[in-house]
Amino acid sequence: MKKINLAITGCLGRMGQQLIKSSKENGNFKLVTLTENVLINKKVNGIKLELNSEKAFKKTDIIVDFTVPSCTLEILKIARKLKKKVVIGTTGFNKNQEDLIKKYSKKIAILKAGNMSLGINLLVYLTEIASSSLGKNFLSKVFEIHHKHKKDYPSGTALMIGKGIAYGKKKNFLSLYGKKFLNKKTFPYSKKINFNSIRKGEIIGEHEVKFSSGKEIITLNHEAFDRALYSEGALTAAKWLINKKPGLYSMRDLMNFK
Repeated sequence: MKKINLAITGCLGRMGQQLIKSSKENGNFKLVTLTENVLINKKVNGIKLELNSEKAFKKTDIIVDFTVPSCTLEILKIARKLKKKVVIGTTGFNKNQEDLIKKYSKKIAILKAGNMSLGINLLVYLTEIASSSLGKNFLSKVFEIHHKHKKDYPSGTALMIGKGIAYGKKKNFLSLYGKKFLNKKTFPYSKKINFNSIRKGEIIGEHEVKFSSGKEIITLNHEAFDRALYSEGALTAAKWLINKKPGLYSMRDLMNFK
């Protein structure tokens, strides 16, 4: 099988470095382009770093992007012109930026996900099923742990799980958003969705959702041991997207969830 020519943006970042490592171990890809949004005169993995440009992306089949929203939109503009497919792992887009991504997806295939872990996306799907099946007699809450360097809370993934609870109940997530706690040993269930975040050590990520009726508790959880699971998930997404027509896809589409 012919290898897929791969471009990695934000290549000096934590995820960029992990993607380079994973792509070298993945026989489906040939790494041909590495970019940063400022010009840096150095080589990584034998490849000279370039700015995001038509020249940089011309020889690629697909771009994997973990940068910042403004940079992602700049990359999408070039990708649309060159008809290149894009996997977006960047988060933090505002509504106008989200609308622009939808607009670009009418011309090129884009897969966008807040978390590239196959396991986390399965957890969110199972959360939706549990929330829908258990009904209103069950209260819920979401718990997450990350390394001490992570400042924001709840994590983006915890919010994905919260949205899964709301989706299962056929309700708007913001109307169900409850209280957020930081570093609490215990925190309450609620008719709304409460979140507790722990920040300690170098933990990559643990997420848990609990449903309680007062008579029984159902727990769903996921624990990450290696950051490679995110880069490997992104490359799985890239391989899947390569044969897709223009459109905006998610990990849900890749995993064939209904």
